[in-house]
Amino acid sequence: MSLVQKLRKKSARIGIVGLGYVGIPLALRFTGAGFGVVGFDIDPDRVKSLNAGRSPIRHIPPAEIAGMVEKGFAATGDFARIAEVDAIVICVPTPLGRHREPDLSFIVGTMKSIAPHLREGQILSLESTTYPGTTAEVLLPFVRERGLEVGKNFHLVYSPEREDPGNKQFNTRSIPKIVGGMTPACRDAGQALYEGAIDKVVPVSSTQVAELTKLLENIHRSVNIGLVNEMKTIADKMGIDIFEVIEAAATKPFGFTPFYPGPGLGGHCIPIDPFYLTWKAREYELNTQFIELAGDVNRNMPNWVVEKIATALNDREKALKGSRILALGIAYKRDVDDMRESPSVRVMELLRDRGAQVEYSDTQVPVFPKMREHHFDLSSVRLTPKAVASYDCVVLLTDHSDFPYEMILKHAKLLVDTRGKYRKPNAKVVKA
Repeated sequence: MSLVQKLRKKSARIGIVGLGYVGIPLALRFTGAGFGVVGFDIDPDRVKSLNAGRSPIRHIPPAEIAGMVEKGFAATGDFARIAEVDAIVICVPTPLGRHREPDLSFIVGTMKSIAPHLREGQILSLESTTYPGTTAEVLLPFVRERGLEVGKNFHLVYSPEREDPGNKQFNTRSIPKIVGGMTPACRDAGQALYEGAIDKVVPVSSTQVAELTKLLENIHRSVNIGLVNEMKTIADKMGIDIFEVIEAAATKPFGFTPFYPGPGLGGHCIPIDPFYLTWKAREYELNTQFIELAGDVNRNMPNWVVEKIATALNDREKALKGSRILALGIAYKRDVDDMRESPSVRVMELLRDRGAQVEYSDTQVPVFPKMREHHFDLSSVRLTPKAVASYDCVVLLTDHSDFPYEMILKHAKLLVDTRGKYRKPNAKVVKA
């Protein structure tokens, strides 16, 4: 039986490499669609947790993980088992290096682990966000070293992840899937792979098109968020409520899509992905000035927020140094526990560097996690009237839906709002 036939009959086994915010939802979807799924991860604690039916991601209920295990899902750190599966889907991080250059070490490390176990009749799909050309330049040589012929006895595709953690309107199944192949046969196999689990699959002509599509999607968001963040600073100087402006503009039924300002950009995609394209563009002697300017605006927002806090304290005859400040919400977006590239953490660091005593409260993040570049030895503060009143300033950074907003407003001495949650005029509220 051919690979495409196996995929269409759902007799193919799927291997998911990288069991994080992308890999786990994908494993849940393929398992729910009736495929046998094996998960691969280098973290033994995560492997153990998943096999025990526990969820390492707060917004994914443990019952869903337990149900997946009951259907036959198994996680492992043994990459020799790659030979057992028919489809391999790579969902590993692609961060930036120290000089904001692409860091493909996780992709390369994954390929080194799985390459010895690749065989004829498999399909390999890369979902990690990256620059155009990665599939051909990085993955293809590993496949060829095994003596496999892409498009004939082995298939290679790129299909960018489009996960949005915590989004209740769209999920892995309902978000259309882009698929580009190294050859037309590869593309057809990729389409067969994802059509078994995703409602709509959108084939494109090449892996490069698929790779650039993902970058365009996130650059579109980065540029527009940069625009409204810059507009926010202008509106602030003019004494205008930027959120009222956005709401009014959004009534136009064409030509305008609302984006909302905040303390900066967070998540693994939007703050990082644009720089994958700017780096690659230099190979063609091109400068991506527009994209980089938006990145500069967004990266500067935590500094702007800290200056607003300092000014607000100064107006109340308080110095920033020595003040007790509560960061309200430190995950990068509402109602998730994802801390990747969170601008809230940068705000906390800037405040700490200037001598403030910083603590945080976040219902999604009970203990400040271990992070590669950031460290705070803190646990989430329980929000009570007494606790809120004890701080010189409370700064709203991430607007989780379960915060007691009215109580916070009533008892806070000073409330700096970066999310437009407190719209009514109030002497103790400063908009940032």
